[in-house]
Amino acid sequence: MPLFWRIFLLNAVVLIVATALLLGPVTVSTPVLLTEAAVLTVGLAAMLVANALLLRVGLAPLQRLTRAMNTTDLLRPGHRTAVDGRGEIAELITTYNTMLDRLEDERATSSARALSAQEAERRRIARELHDEVGQSLTAVLLQLKRAADHAPAELGDELRQVQETTRASLEEIRRIARRLRPGVLDELGLASALKALATEFGGPGLTVQHCLDPDLPELDRESELVLYRVAQEGLTNVVRHAGARRAELALRRTPGGVELRVRDDGRGIAGADEGAGIRGMRERALLVGAELTVEPRADGGGTELRLAVPVPARFPAHVLVPVRPERKSVPSTIPAVVRRSAPAHAPPP
Repeated sequence: MPLFWRIFLLNAVVLIVATALLLGPVTVSTPVLLTEAAVLTVGLAAMLVANALLLRVGLAPLQRLTRAMNTTDLLRPGHRTAVDGRGEIAELITTYNTMLDRLEDERATSSARALSAQEAERRRIARELHDEVGQSLTAVLLQLKRAADHAPAELGDELRQVQETTRASLEEIRRIARRLRPGVLDELGLASALKALATEFGGPGLTVQHCLDPDLPELDRESELVLYRVAQEGLTNVVRHAGARRAELALRRTPGGVELRVRDDGRGIAGADEGAGIRGMRERALLVGAELTVEPRADGGGTELRLAVPVPARFPAHVLVPVRPERKSVPSTIPAVVRRSAPAHAPPP
C-alpha cells in the first residue's frame, strides 16, 4: 500500500474512534469530573502512542536510507541498503541502490581513464628526462672533464667541483625518472621492484625491511603495477608524515590472491582525515577489484596499510570501455579496457 494511503488510513482510524466516543453513551459533565478527565486523558494518550508507534514502524526504512546516504563512499563500493518497507519506500530504496551501481560504474571507468593517462604521462616524462635531460647532462660532464684536464690547476679544481655538482644532479634526475617509470618492474618483476623500492626509501633515520614470499602466484601486468604504486605511495607517506624509525614492506600469498602490507612505528593516523594519497590508492585498488585498508597497528603505535588483491584480478565491470591510446607510441601501464562491476545489489568482491 502506498505511504500516503497508510498514513491517511491511520489518521482516519484515530478520527473514527474519537467520533465514536463522542456519539457513544460516554458524556462529559460541566465542570468536568475527575474520572471523566482521566478517561479522556488515557484515551488520548493511547491514540497518540499508537499513532507514533505505527508511524515509526512505517518510516523506519526511510531513516535507514538517510543514514546510508550520509555514509556512502564511492571508494568503498558494494554497500547497499536493504530493500524493506512497501510501496514508495521500497521503490525509493531500490532506485537509490540502482543509482549507486551506476555511479560506481561511471567512477570506475573515469578513474581507469584518468590513471591510464597519468601513467602514460609519467612514462613520457621519464623517457624525456632520461633521453633528453640525461644525455645533455652527460655531455656537459664530458665537456667539463675535458676542460678540467686542460685548465690550470686552480681553475681545474673549480671545474671538478662543478662536475661533481652536475653528476649529483644527473643522479637525481635518474632517480626521479625511475620513480616515474619503474623500469625494474618491467625488466625484473614485482619482487625485485619492491626490494629496490625498500632500498630506495631506506636511509639515515629510517630502516625499511622487506619480506616477500617466494611462491607468489602469477599476477597480470595491471595487478603488479597497482601493487607497486600502492607500496610506493605507502612508503612515501611513512617518510613524509609518520616520523617513523622502522618500516616493513611485505608481500605474501593468501588463499584468494596476494596481500601487500606496509607497516611503520610512527605517530599513526588515529583521528586523521584521509588525504589525496590514500584516496588515490583506493582508486587504484578499485581497478583490479582489490580491497585497501589503512588503520592503526593493533600491536602498538604506527600505521598498517593492507592491500588484498584477488587472483585472478576481478575488474569492477561487465561492460568493456576502451581507453583511447596516446598519440605517441607510449605503452600504457593501466589496462586498455576496464570491466565494470557486477550486477546491481551484488556484494563487493
